[in-house]
Amino acid sequence: MLRHEQLIGANFSFQHHPFRWVAEQIHHMGFKRMELWGIAPHLDLFHDSRSRLLEVRSILEDNQLTVHCFTPEQVLYPINIASGDRAYREESVERFLRAAEICAELQAKYLFLTPGRGFECESREHAWANSIESVSKIAAHAKRLGISCLLEPLQRTESNIVNNADELSTFWREIDADNIDVVLDLVAMATAKDDVAAYIDRFGKRLTHVHIVDGTPAGHLVWGDGNLPLHDYLAQLDASSFAGTLTFEPFGNGSYALDPVPAWQRSLKAIAPLLDRADQ
Repeated sequence: MLRHEQLIGANFSFQHHPFRWVAEQIHHMGFKRMELWGIAPHLDLFHDSRSRLLEVRSILEDNQLTVHCFTPEQVLYPINIASGDRAYREESVERFLRAAEICAELQAKYLFLTPGRGFECESREHAWANSIESVSKIAAHAKRLGISCLLEPLQRTESNIVNNADELSTFWREIDADNIDVVLDLVAMATAKDDVAAYIDRFGKRLTHVHIVDGTPAGHLVWGDGNLPLHDYLAQLDASSFAGTLTFEPFGNGSYALDPVPAWQRSLKAIAPLLDRADQ
């Protein structure tokens, strides 16, 4: 059975609250680790001063929290590591080299990456090459710092480079970096008409992180607000002896951000019967 300790917290949907309050809520929900979504006003790639990092570290320590992975916002400009505009692309890569250094500062295990997107009026091959170059450079810098990376495919509305398990496998192998593991996002999987088995077959133990989200099939919804068979998905992960981390990623509904704690509590209640709590 999936273990309770595999489920980690995150600040998804908490963007309208100060980070200290967010960390307190995550602690009160029983989490010891979290995925840190790198957004303002918590910790983004444009306001990462030494004083800000020290403040974030202090807040984490006060709430007995560690960062499992740092996930800078990267689906929207001005950050885009595969942009067809060279200046934006190069600046984005520089920001992510700094993000790897932030990971080291926070003693995080992973830096979370997505492939970015190219211009829709240009060839996918051109965007693919730009993305490969960017991810390779970021991963190499992260490795020098003792940091591993997580790589997640995106929905077609978010990226025109990597949208499904087959494309992710090809992309991942082309990078050929031994410090990049793979993320399964259940909504991205469903919209691509993939399944859990496709990820397990292609990536095995290198599949190390899962975003649990409901959808119709799109949308990053709280468990039960969509129609995806989340129970079945997790049962398949359990049957595969999945040993990585799981977290919720609700932000597709504006109401979640107005009152994020009840949204998280609903997902926690839904997943509780699937977790072995003997380790608590």
